[in-house]
Amino acid sequence: MRDDCIFCKIVKGDIPSYKVYEDGELLVILDRFPRNTGECLVITREHFDNLFDLDPALCAKIFELSQRVAVKLKEEYPIDGLNLLQNNGGAAGQQINHFHLHVMPRYDLDSIVIQGKALGLTEEEFAEAAEKIKL
Repeated sequence: MRDDCIFCKIVKGDIPSYKVYEDGELLVILDRFPRNTGECLVITREHFDNLFDLDPALCAKIFELSQRVAVKLKEEYPIDGLNLLQNNGGAAGQQINHFHLHVMPRYDLDSIVIQGKALGLTEEEFAEAAEKIKL
């Protein structure tokens, strides 16, 4: 736990939140600044700065829990879609350096825009990138 981290303070109970799920490793709360009603944050109880610091088993648990939250949102709200959004580092828009994943309900006419311009890579550039990141 870090004293300067808002999510650590939420985990400790120092800052109130609207909890929708909790266990020994994870907490799901309503986002205090939602783009649509029901937007949730899946956060780790232990402080990890971002995805790069997580154990693969914890990643699997986070994704399974996110799917459960998504299904519940679809049951309770007339959503047209859903985004899972997880930012890592300032260049990616991460504002709080404690791992969290947004489960964001979407509607056909909402005002949320998540987009970027496609690069237009050549076949050689695709091949080079695939070779570099091949597991």
